[in-house]
Amino acid sequence: MTCRERFLNACRCQPVDRPPVWLMRQAGRALPEYRALRERYSFLDLVRTPELAAEVTLQPIRRFGFDAAIIFSDILVIPEALGQAYRFRDGGGIDMAFPIRSAQDLPKLSWEGVAERAQYVFDALRSTQNQLAGQTALIGFSGSPWTLANFMVEGGSAKPFTQALHWWREDRRTFEGFLEKLAQSVAEYLKGQIAAGAEAVQIFDSLSEATPIAEYEAISARWIRTIIAELAGRVPVMVFSRGPRWPSLTASGAQVLSVDWMVSLPELRRALPPTLAIQGNLNPDVLNGTIEGVTTETTRILTEMKGRNGFIFNLGHGLPPTATIENVARLVEIIRNSHG
Repeated sequence: MTCRERFLNACRCQPVDRPPVWLMRQAGRALPEYRALRERYSFLDLVRTPELAAEVTLQPIRRFGFDAAIIFSDILVIPEALGQAYRFRDGGGIDMAFPIRSAQDLPKLSWEGVAERAQYVFDALRSTQNQLAGQTALIGFSGSPWTLANFMVEGGSAKPFTQALHWWREDRRTFEGFLEKLAQSVAEYLKGQIAAGAEAVQIFDSLSEATPIAEYEAISARWIRTIIAELAGRVPVMVFSRGPRWPSLTASGAQVLSVDWMVSLPELRRALPPTLAIQGNLNPDVLNGTIEGVTTETTRILTEMKGRNGFIFNLGHGLPPTATIENVARLVEIIRNSHG
């Protein structure tokens, strides 16, 4: 069974010889080969240059042989394509070129031709797919409308994100119109990724915790459902959210639910139908620790999920740039030596 077959079979809850493994986006950040590129190019240069994005995507595959590769990109490609550029602050975090705070700001965005302005992502996917040669699955991704809206409304990173929720409560009709347009843009963007070679796509609702649980369905989950319906079963769809918001996503149409490390996998296994795959959920900070810690935590998760068709081993969020190569290699070794 090739890496590609193992991953795609797991997405569809079909039997595999062992759980497939891949790490969340930016999986190469801990690698010396990635750091060598970053000495020559900015992060945005890597994202916007197809051959460089393909190279960064392939680096962790060459080193660790993961079952799937996720295209090197950023969720803020869509706001930038809409006309709201972004940059990285010197001290960390993101600045958007301007905030979108009300109906008066919406004309600053250009909703037509978003996919065309993201062509460099599609070119990177084609280049990567050619080099993977059918042996490893290739994943595309986007931020969810709610997560994108938070960055766009706040004007960048914030602790906590509050402005989008405030707008939704003060002028729900306008804000829902904004989210609807974002959902349309995300759907078109993901269709373009699929046409360019993505064999599965993931929707990251990384800021799901910026909405109260009771309001999550109305604010975020409904738009994720809209996007998945638009994709019409072209490829498996994975959805990532934080915290106990997965009940709102079980009927989203996604084939895979991805959860952070605060969610109990045994609880999730009992609650979800066997036709819905589960992805997760090692605490990324474990990869900053000892080999013994990696061994213990990886083995625990594998034991908890043993025999469950449709389990994909992953981190509970992105790979820390401080993770050691030895720890990642040990994680992969343990999974490869496991069965079912």
